[in-house]
Amino acid sequence: MPVDLGHSQALRLLHDVSLQLVRDGGVDLSNRQMSILLTIYLELPPHTVRGLAQKLNVTKPVITRALDAMGDMDLVARRRDPADRRNVIVQRTVQGALFLEKLGDLVVANARALQP
Repeated sequence: MPVDLGHSQALRLLHDVSLQLVRDGGVDLSNRQMSILLTIYLELPPHTVRGLAQKLNVTKPVITRALDAMGDMDLVARRRDPADRRNVIVQRTVQGALFLEKLGDLVVANARALQP
């Protein structure tokens, strides 16, 4: 069922979801990290550091720093591309999938709460 939100409702949804993520005390991602993570999980692989940098219009070191932090949280993993050892392939993890499943549930629950 589609959700029709006005500007203030959309901002309320973003606020409420962000607030719950902070209060839960679990994974705490920056907007850049969240964008990278969602790209990795919502768009078809393979994902490379170079490709993510181009997609987000940032440098490769920016992606590398974000992946380092998310790797420490076990949300993503990296490996060398066997076909081209210069490329680094970014892979999904079970922990990352579980985090995004929980996030999706949180968004749905908060969106439903906004409905009259």
